[in-house]
Amino acid sequence: MNILLINWMDLANPQAGGAEVHIVEIFRRFVERGDEVTFVTSNFPGGLQCDVADGMTIYRTGTRETFNIAAPRLIRKMAKERHFDLVVEDINKVPLFTPLFVSQPVLVIIPHLFGSAVFRETNPLFASYVYLLERPLPHVYRNAMFEVISESTSRDIHNRGIHPERIRIAHCGVDHGTYTYDPGLPKYDRPTVLYVGRIKKYKSVDVMVRSMPLVLKSVPDAHAVVVGDGDGIASLRKLAADLGIADHVDFTGFVSTEEKVELMRRSHVIVNPSPKEGWGLTNIEANACGTVAVASDADGLRDSVRDGETGLLFPYGDHAACAERIVRILTDSAERERLTANALKWASGFTWDRTARLTMEIADEMVAGI
Repeated sequence: MNILLINWMDLANPQAGGAEVHIVEIFRRFVERGDEVTFVTSNFPGGLQCDVADGMTIYRTGTRETFNIAAPRLIRKMAKERHFDLVVEDINKVPLFTPLFVSQPVLVIIPHLFGSAVFRETNPLFASYVYLLERPLPHVYRNAMFEVISESTSRDIHNRGIHPERIRIAHCGVDHGTYTYDPGLPKYDRPTVLYVGRIKKYKSVDVMVRSMPLVLKSVPDAHAVVVGDGDGIASLRKLAADLGIADHVDFTGFVSTEEKVELMRRSHVIVNPSPKEGWGLTNIEANACGTVAVASDADGLRDSVRDGETGLLFPYGDHAACAERIVRILTDSAERERLTANALKWASGFTWDRTARLTMEIADEMVAGI
């Protein structure tokens, strides 16, 4: 099979994240199967226009900010000149509307759509631009198949007008060779609350920071670690200082995978306070490392965390409820052990081989015209 793959960024991009891990983990397995994959993505300072990685030939055009403007011309040219069997568009920013300029079958992979959540992150003008670009999706992609990563995203696009027969769910996998549980490795001496992810306004990391004064009332030696880069770090540092807890919150910036795994293994709880995610991969990665997640009862996160079974959910934005869940895990060792055992079992069921296999089934059916 000859596949044209389109994603906003590739793993070499300094701003790459979970969406890029997701797409590469799947399609490098297509290459291993013997398929040919051509990857169109945005460029970045120091990036090569043409590159090869994970067996895929990569063509970069435009920038992270202009990819949806620059990419259509290159995609249209490639689709005409090369005999692709399938076009795969990963929509994790805004749609490129590929069915308007390619004749091949289109498989759309969607971690999640922004919807109204985009207004929490950026100015009203740009937020309206993103929001309005999502509106034509059911019409433009009416003949496409959709692969989504959670039940929440499936419901979202169905409610937007995508017929259920065109929607398949393929949960994210976990690299079980990297994210592993070591029962002999102790937790940190200080009760540690961890966040891992982009530091953006819409991620609502401030909810976790605001919860810490309440956590400290019950667990005076508790400590929070915020891992990741983003333009929200300065405001979070100021918030921690204003709350008088600066000594109890560390901001590490970017860390290596090895450092991240150690933090996940040794922290007592990981927190994801976002208002919306496609899935919440860091929850499952932490579970695989033997750490329980506390997360917002929000789209995606309620799929990756089974409330009361593998972790705990709290109403989005309610920092007092977030604090209560954190304290419960920090102070009730029997509860933490029960949740940890369930979380380890839960995480073991998610593999990238399974995700890729489900994607291959969809792709093969589309190319065969089933």
